Amino acid sequence: MRIGIDFGGTKTEIICLDENNGKEMYRQRIPTPRGDYIVTVKTLVELVQNAERILKKKGTVGIGIPGTIVPETGLVKNSNSTWTNGQPLQKDVAKALGREVRMENDANCLAVSEATDGAGEGKNVVFAVIIGTGCGGGLAIGGHAHRGVNSIAGEWGHNPLPYPRVGLRETAALFSHFEAAPLVEDRLKDRYFTELDTSEYPGPLCYCGRRGCLETWISGTGFKNDYKRVNKEEISTHDIIAKAQEGDKKCIAALGRYTDRLARALAQVINIMDPDVIVLGGGMSNVNSLYKDVPAAWGKYVFSDTVKTPLLPARHGDSSGVRGAAWLWDRRE
Repeated sequence: MRIGIDFGGTKTEIICLDENNGKEMYRQRIPTPRGDYIVTVKTLVELVQNAERILKKKGTVGIGIPGTIVPETGLVKNSNSTWTNGQPLQKDVAKALGREVRMENDANCLAVSEATDGAGEGKNVVFAVIIGTGCGGGLAIGGHAHRGVNSIAGEWGHNPLPYPRVGLRETAALFSHFEAAPLVEDRLKDRYFTELDTSEYPGPLCYCGRRGCLETWISGTGFKNDYKRVNKEEISTHDIIAKAQEGDKKCIAALGRYTDRLARALAQVINIMDPDVIVLGGGMSNVNSLYKDVPAAWGKYVFSDTVKTPLLPARHGDSSGVRGAAWLWDRRE
């Protein structure tokens, strides 16, 4: 039996899969304990113990977290569940359970799930995006999570939002410390650099301390905050989407801004790694218009005359991440 846990921003979910065919045997979802590390460890351990007691068998354990584990120290870093940062979460859960536990970035778990038996099945390079409470990216190569030398491969959510237009004077100012600065402005006098849009700069403050991270724009939270910032009123993400579908102009405009920002952000991914498929997960992945409108928009930002990259919803929906955590132990183990 393969046990997977998705330790998310608002909910924590456990799933048990048959080790041979991946069939779901058990599932439980609870609110995520917030702000207390000891309670977090206890909750994760009790979820496993309860599932094994009900099913009367033990299993391998994989856990997806909204951060990553530093291989040299075993400590959590870059987690938006900030009370886990700097803590040996993997080691503490493994010690309490008395067995090895595998722990991976939640977006990498999504990528593994979709590469194993999801929308990216049979594809070599799968880039997976979580756009929910937060925003992250994960990478699976050959069906396995790829961390990279710094354990941050796919950490797309903390890149800055790419800006589509840069003003002439502001661009020249970037080069002001060079001796050739007077020549720069002349060389930038073309149609690509004469329209200035500063509405997105420097961007909202992110929990990581920077401004303008993709998470502050592309997450469901960022989408809702953008609507509030522009319209001076607050409504839920669900209501913005619903009203856009009903023809509300302010909501249509908000969804249009979001679509273009997501297109710019994913164009960066295509330009850098050119994956075989991009898979969307998280709450915003349920917005069906994105799968047509984002590819229609990203062409002007991708450095290619044709863009054949498929943009697909996660086959397993919001259960894909937790399934990927279970598949951190692959079929050969």
